[in-house]
Amino acid sequence: MISLIAEHLPAFLDFSPGPVEEIRVFFAPGRVNLMGEHTDYNGGYVLPAALALGTYLFVRPQPGSRVRFASSSFSKVVDGQLDSLQYQSEQDFANYPLGMLSELQNKGYELSKGAAGDYYFVGNLPHGAGLSSSASVEVVTGYAASRLLNALIDKADIAVMAQAAENHFVGVNCGIMDQFSVAMGKAHHALSLQCDTLEYAYVPIALEGVTLVLANTNKPHSLVESKYNERRSECDRALEDLHRAGLTYPNLAAISVEEFAQVVQCFSSEVVRRRARHVVFENHRAKHAPRLLEQGDAATFGQWMHDSHVSLRDDYEVTGEELDALAQAAWSVPGCLGSRMTGAGFGGSTVSLVRTDCVSDFMETVGRVYRERIGYDASFYQTDIGDGVRELTKEAWLS
Repeated sequence: MISLIAEHLPAFLDFSPGPVEEIRVFFAPGRVNLMGEHTDYNGGYVLPAALALGTYLFVRPQPGSRVRFASSSFSKVVDGQLDSLQYQSEQDFANYPLGMLSELQNKGYELSKGAAGDYYFVGNLPHGAGLSSSASVEVVTGYAASRLLNALIDKADIAVMAQAAENHFVGVNCGIMDQFSVAMGKAHHALSLQCDTLEYAYVPIALEGVTLVLANTNKPHSLVESKYNERRSECDRALEDLHRAGLTYPNLAAISVEEFAQVVQCFSSEVVRRRARHVVFENHRAKHAPRLLEQGDAATFGQWMHDSHVSLRDDYEVTGEELDALAQAAWSVPGCLGSRMTGAGFGGSTVSLVRTDCVSDFMETVGRVYRERIGYDASFYQTDIGDGVRELTKEAWLS
């Protein structure tokens, strides 16, 4: 972590010359979701964990109202004014931090009292892997701006504002899971979150002799351009069908597995019925999976991962050829206890539970099968479960 900061400091100084002592450094992780996909915006449970990989942010505060954004991953430098923050497609990656600053303004914070300046983002999340790089950028920007303003906004509130920024500024109708897990993550723990109430609990990951392996399809994808918003609209239609039938469920996740058989005839189409079925059964898995982690029951947890992927493939239809190729290859490898897509789908990554002594064979076999089927390579990552958003200024300069 500190070596990465030192590696990118010269680039930041080229972008923003001046004394090193004026620079503040922040970090927000990416996230992997272990269980509970597309349940967050349906009022259900999710079980994500923050990663050790994520987004570093160098900030040099400047007087006035000008903000500048640059990134180690993009050549473009974007200029903005705090009194005219607007979404523009040509601003590319900068729309995410701009959206976060705009949301802070909407909440009444006067950004010109300390949040103006130069912002430089360095990410070590694999691009397009579905590990919430956008949420990481939003949350680290909001956290940094709050500290620059001495506002000390609660991390959970920053997560809620980051979701609002993505919904209203960027235009992705996402749920709260990504932003909340990025803000509130805890090392060596998953986060069991009830998305309707934001009640949460930390769940120790007690899986001895088991390693989490991420596999990136390397298929480019974008939530804005994908069918993500279409899936959310289909869930809205399912809930409307229930309400027309006189049922008062506040959201799809409020339907129990037992109740689903009683309401299944209410849905107006087979597609809507399948979308609702995924949400109900996926929410059941995500709600009860923490018990398996606490008990160290990796075998049952792995089977539920398999069931989750099948539901996402057949009922929710968000996997696609690449994610299915990775998951199916993983299921066939000895030592793999379970594998599923993680994130929104339409590309991105899988997460697999693999016996630690089988990891090398797992990556070699899955990589070979994927290359033969898809025609290009997947990328594999082993990463620790880390903490949520935080400031690193003191550690960076003391080192």
